[in-house]
Amino acid sequence: MDSTIRENNILKAGAILFWLLVWETASLIIGEELFLPSPIRVLLRLIQLLPDPGFWGAVLFTLCRILLGFLLSVVSAFTAASLSYRFPLFSVLSDPLVKAVRATPVASIVILVLVWVRSRNLSVVISFLMVFPVIYTNILEGLRATDSDLLEAATVYRITRLRKIRYIYLPSVSPYIQSAISTSLGLAWKSGIAAEVIGLPDGSIGERVYEAKIYLSTPDLFAWTVVIIILAFLFERFFLMLTGVLLRRAES
Repeated sequence: MDSTIRENNILKAGAILFWLLVWETASLIIGEELFLPSPIRVLLRLIQLLPDPGFWGAVLFTLCRILLGFLLSVVSAFTAASLSYRFPLFSVLSDPLVKAVRATPVASIVILVLVWVRSRNLSVVISFLMVFPVIYTNILEGLRATDSDLLEAATVYRITRLRKIRYIYLPSVSPYIQSAISTSLGLAWKSGIAAEVIGLPDGSIGERVYEAKIYLSTPDLFAWTVVIIILAFLFERFFLMLTGVLLRRAES
């Protein structure tokens, strides 16, 4: 088992190294930093940004808002999915709204939401709206996939609702929860940053990305993109680990 994990890690590291070499080669061929800076140049620029208090302020600003939007979406989606499973009429009424939000481009939603929400809170709302349909749909599918025979047996033996949830519903929904969390975490970051680039709230990562584009500072643009990728990766690993721990404890 350990050897398999080690081999997978080596393969992943090799893949990353391969694409870094491709990036470096393309940068040398183009020979113009304005169009494609080298990985080393981007790394040096990122190191220069680290001591800047404004850098950490922007990271904290964006992280808190995307995290808030994600958590609100998780709670709301769980509640709505439970109501839809329990009351078919609620599911019928919710379905058009969920499909509409899922199909609408992020840019269109951002422009509409800006009419009602201040730009500082825009990424909270957009992250919430983009994540909600994914989690809602997965949880509802997991609830509907619960074994009906087990539910009938639980009713016959008068098992309490809490035990039904813990020993029947939760094992059925767990794979759907993990899939939903994994899919929606990246979506929360993509949509949240896109919202900030359009809304330009002061002190946000989106504002820094936009400024880098306006001033043609390509190393800055790449450096901030690397920051976003790292934050999204850490965000995803943390929540997947937390979700796994909580589900195992709940089922044990």
